[in-house]
Amino acid sequence: MSATGEDRLARAALSRIFEPGDLRVSRLVDELGPGTVYDALRGERDLEGVLTDVAGRLVEVDPARELAQAARLGVRFVVPGDAEWPRQLDGLAGAAPLQERGGLPLGLWVRGPLRLDTLDRSVAVVGSRSATTYGAGVAAEVAAVTAREGFTVVSGAAFGIDQAAHRGAVAAGGTSVAVLACGADRVYPAAHRGMIEHLAAEGAVLSETPPGGAPTRLRFLSRNRIIAALTRGTVVVEAAVRSGALNTANWATRLNRSVMGVPGPVTSAPSQGVHQLIRTNVATLVTSGADVLEMLGGAGEHLVEEPRAAERPRDRLSTRHQQVLDAVPSERAAGTDSIARAAGIGLREVRSALDALERRGLVHRVEEGWRLAALAHT
Repeated sequence: MSATGEDRLARAALSRIFEPGDLRVSRLVDELGPGTVYDALRGERDLEGVLTDVAGRLVEVDPARELAQAARLGVRFVVPGDAEWPRQLDGLAGAAPLQERGGLPLGLWVRGPLRLDTLDRSVAVVGSRSATTYGAGVAAEVAAVTAREGFTVVSGAAFGIDQAAHRGAVAAGGTSVAVLACGADRVYPAAHRGMIEHLAAEGAVLSETPPGGAPTRLRFLSRNRIIAALTRGTVVVEAAVRSGALNTANWATRLNRSVMGVPGPVTSAPSQGVHQLIRTNVATLVTSGADVLEMLGGAGEHLVEEPRAAERPRDRLSTRHQQVLDAVPSERAAGTDSIARAAGIGLREVRSALDALERRGLVHRVEEGWRLAALAHT
């Protein structure tokens, strides 16, 4: 069912009037519809006490003008019912609230050519603003590897891990999306203007906050649920015990999406939050982009081979032959009888074993008896 013009205008107005993630508004819109809620407020009918909170904003709202100004800024307003609406966000309607934030967004203000309905293959990469060189490197690698396999990398354009994730995806020739806590027309942080403008030109920059809106702490918390809901899974790379990235991971858990954590040094404060996620089985440990692909791929896709040490010449020997080889001295040669006694194996079997070991290049026969060859030490 497509969104009507009246529905879009009402949602644009409510988006300007209320803070993102306001549970009261989400519930009212779900029960009554955006048009009914907006009309009631304009008619000075208080619904669940919300009119008192927003009366000052209500008199200044002109949704038609709001949409026109956004269009001039290159920002479109995508709402439920639009063909472009990312259906994975609908999971927020049934997710338990967190820190009094939650619910389905009224709409998303989007700048950039990337359509939101193409984000069904996407991954969030989030973490500390005070990233270490190690953390930034891992975030960039995870983003690059997943982006090369067609996943869109979603993050929040902040310093540290977010920045590394966006840059890693772009450097790999992939697509990245920034979800902001301010208006999609704004640049925050200002130092990331070049990166954000590039994402707006090649991918997408989006926000639940209308154009012109400033970033606030509550808007960051609301923004995190959008990052988690847009993606198949969230990778947390470095997060202290008090970190917004843990909030994003919490939302991913509530939405039954994959949560993955990259371990750091056990002495590293920026990794303590990640270690807690892993220790409590909230997050699956991942160490590379390949691990992330295995977690997010379909059955049988992107399977990671278990790491194995290089095979050594001794590895293919039978237990009895290894027992004989262990009894052969490395310096002074020993006779067959001496080797048999040391190995605890009969003389005839030892003779046969020594011949086989010599053919493998593991022992040498010398005038005084037998000794290990150089190959046996590898």
